[in-house]
Amino acid sequence: GRVKTLHPKVFGGILGRRDLEGDRQQMEQSEIPEIDLVIVDLYPFEQTVASGASDADIIEKIDIGGISLIRAGAKNFNDVVIVPSKAEYSVLLDILNKKGAQTDIEDRTMLAARAFGVSSHYDTAIHEWFVK
Repeated sequence: GRVKTLHPKVFGGILGRRDLEGDRQQMEQSEIPEIDLVIVDLYPFEQTVASGASDADIIEKIDIGGISLIRAGAKNFNDVVIVPSKAEYSVLLDILNKKGAQTDIEDRTMLAARAFGVSSHYDTAIHEWFVK
């Protein structure tokens, strides 16, 4: 089906700031779990365009939920590790191998920067297709 939604609790679990009492209370009251790791593999928009697909098939490959998850995870890099594409899997694996299941603010900031780079590149590709 075309209509897919992400539950608001998913975004609440990603965006909830762990160091703010108000956010923690709201999460507890609404039974929102903390989500500390977000891994996204966006729909292959550029590959679909390159394949010579129809406009309808290309539009179908504009990822909405994935981009939203990337942006939410990157926005709350203080508490969340965002892995925005397959290209960052090796980065995460390297962190895990060196530190175990721990990240520091530098790791999360670097991944957030990469996440906004992925988001920007993706949106630029979509924009360029529309104005072609």
